[in-house]
Amino acid sequence: MTDKPTAAEWKALAEKEVKGRDLTWSTPEGFEIKPLYTAEDAGDPGLPGFAPFTRGVKASMYAGRPWTIRQ
Repeated sequence: MTDKPTAAEWKALAEKEVKGRDLTWSTPEGFEIKPLYTAEDAGDPGLPGFAPFTRGVKASMYAGRPWTIRQ
């Protein structure tokens, strides 16, 4: 089994492959897209049922009702 490259090693190899072009780019909406995302980029998603609701609006996430209808 091989060792995983570090982020710096990966970036150096990627920059070599794209021959000087920028690895970071922007969408038409203006969002900056990085070439590599890790767990550190995600931050804390919070708890389900509490703001900012990234993990759902209910703490149980409908555990009692696995099938829900949406319109």
